[in-house]
Amino acid sequence: MSYPNPPGDGYGQQPQGQPPYGSGYGQGGVPSPPPPGATPPAYPVPGQPPYPPQSQPMYPQPTQSGYVYGGAPQYSGNPAAPFGVDPMTGMPLSDKSKLTAGLLQIFLGSFGVGRFYLGTNNIAIAQVCIGAASLILTVLCLIGIIPLIGVAIWGLVDGIMILNGSVPDQYGRKLRD
Repeated sequence: MSYPNPPGDGYGQQPQGQPPYGSGYGQGGVPSPPPPGATPPAYPVPGQPPYPPQSQPMYPQPTQSGYVYGGAPQYSGNPAAPFGVDPMTGMPLSDKSKLTAGLLQIFLGSFGVGRFYLGTNNIAIAQVCIGAASLILTVLCLIGIIPLIGVAIWGLVDGIMILNGSVPDQYGRKLRD
């Protein structure tokens, strides 16, 4: 088998006694200019940065809320926002899950379970009081059926609003997906 450019044929080699293009340093640590009529090599010179420099990185660069190309959110490295930041507002995200809170509120909203999970205890206590009172009144004399239906609708609508992202946690942070 023959090679098109066997070693020692002079292809891609510098003449004896001359440093490669761009490897010499002049006075004061500044690179010396290339000799007149010299063209830069098409291959990188050992010890020098690649020529030409790449304009874009080959791999996704980490950002404050994870990696640019998607995937699971990564730890941001910011102790003020351990679960990342909202890309629209830049505010830190909550440690509570939107899906968990929404489903708890839809199925157990008459007892305020989703609101207790989010930490908004005042609304949760109101839902528990109305739900328990209407349940007791329904068992005793069927007059509590109207408030029981009302608190069930309240829990359903509240759960949909949580899943939609309209309800923040107790500190006003957006729920994470």
